Amino acid sequence: MGGIGFEIRKMLERDSYWSVLRAYGYAGLVSGGPWVISILSIMMIGILAVALGVAQREVNAFQICVTYLMATSLIWTGGMQLMFTRFVADRAYASAQAEVLPNLFGVLTITMGVGFLWAAPAIFWFFTGPFFQNLLLLSNFVVLSGAWITLIFLSGMKAYRRIVRTLGKGYLLGIAVALVASPWELNGLLLGVLTGHAYLLFSFLRHIVREYPGNSLLKFDFLNQRRSFYSLFAVGTLYYLAVWVDKFIFWFVPHTSEAVIGPLRASIIYDLPIFLAYLFILPGMAVFLVSMEADFAQQHERFYRAVREGDTLMHIEYRRDQMVYAARQGIYEIFKVQGLTVMLCLLWGRELLHAVGISPLYIHLFYIDVVAVSVQVLLMAILNVLFYLDARREVLIITACFFITNLLFTFATLHLGAETFGYGFAASVTLSAFLSLFILSHKFNRLEYETFMLQN
Repeated sequence: MGGIGFEIRKMLERDSYWSVLRAYGYAGLVSGGPWVISILSIMMIGILAVALGVAQREVNAFQICVTYLMATSLIWTGGMQLMFTRFVADRAYASAQAEVLPNLFGVLTITMGVGFLWAAPAIFWFFTGPFFQNLLLLSNFVVLSGAWITLIFLSGMKAYRRIVRTLGKGYLLGIAVALVASPWELNGLLLGVLTGHAYLLFSFLRHIVREYPGNSLLKFDFLNQRRSFYSLFAVGTLYYLAVWVDKFIFWFVPHTSEAVIGPLRASIIYDLPIFLAYLFILPGMAVFLVSMEADFAQQHERFYRAVREGDTLMHIEYRRDQMVYAARQGIYEIFKVQGLTVMLCLLWGRELLHAVGISPLYIHLFYIDVVAVSVQVLLMAILNVLFYLDARREVLIITACFFITNLLFTFATLHLGAETFGYGFAASVTLSAFLSLFILSHKFNRLEYETFMLQN
């Protein structure tokens, strides 16, 4: 994300309200935009499809299918996203950019190919619908898996305008095709989503190929243990499992869910508030990208440059203090902005639910979900700082804690009753955030020692 931080700093250097607004706007769209745009697009397809006469049952099945496709593809690719991003960063640092493209094709071959091999039997075994419907589900999963890899890769380049424009075009195309094919009901809506995501995948690949010309077609160097960090693979997988485990529990516990299509179930009582709450992460994500990837990244680079160039101890300590200050200010800014967002949701939550047609009975669950996803933004920012400090073991501990506590606390709320729903996820992410703050503080206190004494 360093390239994006550099571009954002260029915007902020113009020192005007418009430049600040542009910087935070682009940062929000780049960091949280893909998730928010996808949610809004799926909701838009559902609303317009109903208006065109598609049965509500078919629309509900479509939205549940896409939700499961998103969840499973993110969990499947989460580990590879982190591991490959670190591999690319190391290759760029070593001035070996020609190795990037063939290894990207290697990642896509494994991610999409192996994903096809295990998803195809699962889909055709558990789903008893028409062959074409199952083929659409399988195609959507494979294409989404590739799209997540290319998106995380493209976000590391100076290409935020391309990301925003491509996302907009892709989802508009998906909505248009879904509406044209809506007479086919569920199959037509799935075809629209597949078209939009396929456009995103190939558009992202086009941008990457133009930026990183390769010296061969296919390589698998990223699997070499001496060049890659499999702990990052575990971190990425655990993080997405932690984010989704509470949803899966509510989906598959009989008294909190209902069957929708094939083996897929939905929890009406839990799904609507949590996914609506995720729409309000954009302010915090914008501050996260600007503060961490622009301010903290700059101070981080200056500190380690001073170390590498053998600067004086006094200057190294000064650079260390500046880096710590940038991290604290970034976390404080996220807390302040996302806290204001939570306050606005608490004030206008009932009106918001009424506006989108959700029963006011969901208001308390919506409140706790907004708080929980806001704390999740803070957790992401702290994990990002720890990644900069190469604290892979510590991040693995935090993500494991997030996953285990979310699993246990969510099961506990099921036994405590409906009035506690959502508190499991909220307590888990809050505990993980406090743990990460403690670890980060300890890491900063030992930074000089670890920098000079624990390196090979």
